[in-house]
Amino acid sequence: MKILVVEDDENIVIPIEEDLEEQNYIVEVATDGEEAKELVDVFDYDVIVLDVMLPKLDGISLCQQLRSNGCQTPILMLTARDTLQDRVKGLDAGADDYLIKPFDLKELAARIRALLRREKIPLPPILTWGELSVDTNICHVTYQQKVLNLSPKEYRLLEFFLRNPRRMFSRSQLLDRLWSMEQIPEEGTVKAHISSLRQKLKNAGLESNVIETVYGLGYRLRESP
Repeated sequence: MKILVVEDDENIVIPIEEDLEEQNYIVEVATDGEEAKELVDVFDYDVIVLDVMLPKLDGISLCQQLRSNGCQTPILMLTARDTLQDRVKGLDAGADDYLIKPFDLKELAARIRALLRREKIPLPPILTWGELSVDTNICHVTYQQKVLNLSPKEYRLLEFFLRNPRRMFSRSQLLDRLWSMEQIPEEGTVKAHISSLRQKLKNAGLESNVIETVYGLGYRLRESP
């Protein structure tokens, strides 16, 4: 899952970014409204966490522009203003939820999960492929009940394909979905991470590749045995 955090206060954005990344979300940060709008025009996000008070383009105006341009991404607004009028103004602009500063990071994460459920994005806690099991609550991967130690990127790749079992993804699409803009490497890096993931799964006892290559097109999850 990829989240855009639009916030100009480092004391707020850094803990949010660190907490969400620990939960295996891909997080990108914009520090003003105009930068955020440019990112949304180019990239797809599952949730936007949007501060109201921003440089260049405030959160209310940005939210209105995104909705008027057809953006349906769930938006969670952050604000230090705790009045009914302010909350109504944000919701009328098109926000899906509203969180008052200061807030607990656990509540922010819970509200993000609620927005993902509301959008009917499938979020089952346990993903399986044959005897391979991924507990997304604790980022725990097992095969035949034996624990596999995956790197964060290997885990994200595996979870992503298990969540999208019937879709094919090119390397560029995987870079867009699983790397932040600041991290995006060469497309060959995707191949290297998939190769490493396959090797670890093979070492654990899987005889066939969970992720298959469709030459000239990309990668997809192999049909479960």
